[in-house]
Amino acid sequence: MTTDVIQGITAEVFKVIIQVAGPSLIVGLVIGLMVGFFQTVTQIQEFTLTFVPKMIGVFGCIFLLMPWMAGKLVSFTENLFRQIPFYIK
Repeated sequence: MTTDVIQGITAEVFKVIIQVAGPSLIVGLVIGLMVGFFQTVTQIQEFTLTFVPKMIGVFGCIFLLMPWMAGKLVSFTENLFRQIPFYIK
């Protein structure tokens, strides 16, 4: 196993991680910005006001995208297992 192979696997891992985690992180960011703007305009400084909407949004995003996320992870893992004989050379 050469360093090029390891770099290729590592790059693919990071690409899959960003693709799988990205949508829920973006949802959390957008909701956080909206709640922060709302708190700035109304001057309400309540911790639960920032936490609960983000939690609901991220959980909803994960719930809706779970089949896609699982498919991405399973296809990456299957591809990695199929390539094992070529990595051993």
